[in-house]
Amino acid sequence: MFLERQFVEKPWGRDDLPPEFGALGGQRIGEIWYNGVGQTPLPLLVKWMFTSEKLSIQVHPSEADARRRGLPSGKEECWYIVDAEPGAVLGIGTKRVLSADELRAASLSGEIEELLDWKTVRAGDYFYIPAGTVHAIGAGITLVEVQQPADITYRLYDYGRPRELHLEDGVSVAIPVPYKDARSGNVSGNLKLAEGPHFWFHHIVDDAGKGTIKTSGSHWIVPISGHSMLNGVPMNRGDCIMVDSLEQIHVERDSSLLIAGIAKG
Repeated sequence: MFLERQFVEKPWGRDDLPPEFGALGGQRIGEIWYNGVGQTPLPLLVKWMFTSEKLSIQVHPSEADARRRGLPSGKEECWYIVDAEPGAVLGIGTKRVLSADELRAASLSGEIEELLDWKTVRAGDYFYIPAGTVHAIGAGITLVEVQQPADITYRLYDYGRPRELHLEDGVSVAIPVPYKDARSGNVSGNLKLAEGPHFWFHHIVDDAGKGTIKTSGSHWIVPISGHSMLNGVPMNRGDCIMVDSLEQIHVERDSSLLIAGIAKG
């Protein structure tokens, strides 16, 4: 099943997306969601993201934090960098451990921008972002994000943009420490990018790569480059496809596909 695209305007988005994503009608698009619009909500949300400016410095709640607030779920996510302009950065974790009071004060003063650990990135980099991680995506980046389906973001700092901040909620769920998650690196060939409590995420480059994925159930497929087919129908960059079996797809050598699925409880 080819999932419907939902275009989401953002102040930090772009009005010059690659043509395979369709006509924008003058909109400044920051995200494209593949979330089963018009159907029962899907248990994973896949996004393409396009940045011309920095996103807010933000944090997402864990399952436990979300339940305490009456929310349907927490939000963990994984990023795969498709393209990055020279010098493009991601902010992940803080340079040192911060107390709640230090995080609140730094968010109010703007010092949080200096305390965030900004990492230079390139195409093929990937990062798993556990709930509670203080983070921000910089300008000049195109990435694919896989996440729990809850759209819950607590903004700590937004560079003076006139948008709502969520300082108390954000500080209460944040774990402001240096980022050391092993589920990060740069892709080379067929590789499991991440396996977390809620979803798994793989990168494959040929049909043999399908054999590295042992999990059954629904699979979300995101073509990045090269040629691949779903039951003889081409899958192209800009598509997101959900299938029940990887036997339905054929991946030509030196292609690049991202595949995600639900973690087994």
